[in-house]
Amino acid sequence: MRVVADTNTVVSGLLWTGAPRALLDAARAGRISLYTSAALLAELIDVLPRTQFAKRLSASKMSVERLVRRYARLARRVVAADIGRVASDPDDDAVLACALAAGADLIISGDKRLRNLKTYHGIPIVNAAEALTRLAPG
Repeated sequence: MRVVADTNTVVSGLLWTGAPRALLDAARAGRISLYTSAALLAELIDVLPRTQFAKRLSASKMSVERLVRRYARLARRVVAADIGRVASDPDDDAVLACALAAGADLIISGDKRLRNLKTYHGIPIVNAAEALTRLAPG
């Protein structure tokens, strides 16, 4: 399954346990293929050093650069599609553009505004817990 994770999901997966971490673990195990773009990696570099993540970042004993490098090795980078303005937030457009270019089967986001779109070009937009449900053997 080809998956694009929004930056909020990636940050949660890198710094906490729970469903977002389980998704990163699924990628490490080869159960899903994660995709990213230059814009999404740049956003990750911008977001991780924020004050609200300082304690978690310190507890991880990894630098922002190391976390981003690890994620960049885990996810396959694509050149984002040119989609113009779709969502109310340009950062959300970057997620959609990456998903379209990657031919994603699923977009994972903790952002309610993005999830309210439900789908983009037939690609479901769900939270991490719903994504895990879809991955479960059944």
